[in-house]
Amino acid sequence: MARPRTCNPVLRGPQGMHLTDPWTVCVELFLEIALMTVTVFPIRLVLAVFMMLLAWPLAFIASVGRNEMQVEPQSLWRKFVDVALKTIMRLMWFAGGFHWMTVKGRQAIPAEAPILTLGPHSSYFDAIPVTMSMASIVMKAESKDIPVWGTLIKYIRPVFVSRSDQDSRKKTVEEIKRRAQSGGEWPQIMIFPEGTCTNRSCLITFKPGAFIPAVPVQPVVIKYPNKLDTITWTWQGPGAFKILWLTLCQLHNQFIIEFLPIYTPSEEEKQNPALFAQNVRRQMAKALDIPVTDYSFEDCQLAMAEGQLRLPVDTCLLEFAKLVRRLGLKPQNVEKVLQEYGNRARKMEGERMGLQDFAHYLDVPVSDMLRDMFALFDEHEDNTMDIREYVIALSVVCRPAKTLETMKLAFKMFEAEEDGAITEAELVCILKTALGVEALSVSRLFTAIDTDDMGKVTYEKFRSFAELHPDFSEDYLSTDNTGLNGCRHRPTTKPQTNGFCPDFSLPDAHHSSTRKGSVKKHN
Repeated sequence: MARPRTCNPVLRGPQGMHLTDPWTVCVELFLEIALMTVTVFPIRLVLAVFMMLLAWPLAFIASVGRNEMQVEPQSLWRKFVDVALKTIMRLMWFAGGFHWMTVKGRQAIPAEAPILTLGPHSSYFDAIPVTMSMASIVMKAESKDIPVWGTLIKYIRPVFVSRSDQDSRKKTVEEIKRRAQSGGEWPQIMIFPEGTCTNRSCLITFKPGAFIPAVPVQPVVIKYPNKLDTITWTWQGPGAFKILWLTLCQLHNQFIIEFLPIYTPSEEEKQNPALFAQNVRRQMAKALDIPVTDYSFEDCQLAMAEGQLRLPVDTCLLEFAKLVRRLGLKPQNVEKVLQEYGNRARKMEGERMGLQDFAHYLDVPVSDMLRDMFALFDEHEDNTMDIREYVIALSVVCRPAKTLETMKLAFKMFEAEEDGAITEAELVCILKTALGVEALSVSRLFTAIDTDDMGKVTYEKFRSFAELHPDFSEDYLSTDNTGLNGCRHRPTTKPQTNGFCPDFSLPDAHHSSTRKGSVKKHN
């Protein structure tokens, strides 16, 4: 069921529910939330804070003097703390409206499945399973410095990821592997393999960290089958406090957790973590009755990057980014490789190339995936492409927030030797590629930059204009055609309200069609 346009709150009806009078529903919801805001909300908020403060000294005392590299014996004292913290946390969730929680299946013991893979990940309320089991999790290192909450987090012995450490990802995987292969000595590790919050309408590509240790995992699915979806917390949705406020204003919040059968990897899956992750994801998607998509956390970052060129909803660059990952074309040394590609492309002076030459340029064999990538740039459908467009697209995918760096590289490939300038037609080609669209009007932008009416602009003029008008893409580019039918050679999918999670389920998936009413994104 699509969200009624007239209703601003976070609204999602359950499956099979049809809202025949959106205005009536909105008025009822408004009155309910208004009443709860001045009555129940402050009481629940105070109780929740009190429970966290009550749990803090227990977690602090139990964590003092603990060796982070070794797991201590489960003494009577620590068993008491575990039970006490679980009880306090359960009372906290009860105070927040989660009066009863449905648990299906049996949670495996660490010796049976050292890793639990949870999904879909959609909110900070997904901490509920963690507090129910006191299992370890993977978290960014900055979280341990949060007052009160950081102490509770440290008690469950998480695997911390440091953004400032360039080797953090490698160290994290090694630590997960070390704990997972300890024979059940360490607590289980709960991992959300999607790596980011989505709107629960699909499962995006799983990151491989949970599957590299090649040990049995237990898939776990979580659901919030509430009439009013106040749980989902995504980039384009309400902020953290608004989510908290709306959730605490509900009389009752439903939560269902289901522990699926343990998944033991085959020998092939042990050697191929991506295959292992894909098969576990399919099992979880089947249990959830939702599709899977080949989009990933990196695609979220690309779509939401804070550059001066904001990608439209239907940009081809998401499809391009997926193919770059699958073909292994994302360079380690981004700046160096892009400069080399740019120099080689400049020497070709716009000469178009065929598929074989494209494969030779990238030093990869011809494959179906390479043909799909080639088709994205074959705008004339004459089996040729301009390699400069590939370099521009790769620059956007590898450094989406560095708009001016991409434009500088593009100008270098297109500019004339005598004056270092480009024409309006060349600017159209650059910006169409950078945005991943098929049609775009840049006349207003070009005229605004070309104040001398020379019919050409240099990168210096473009940069000066962009620095004075950081929102130039919104103010000067025509969006009539942007994001509507911009990707000619990609699968046709119904656009979702958040521009994310279209159904790219594989033909051999457990289900072949998208559920009606699965989109739950909100304003």
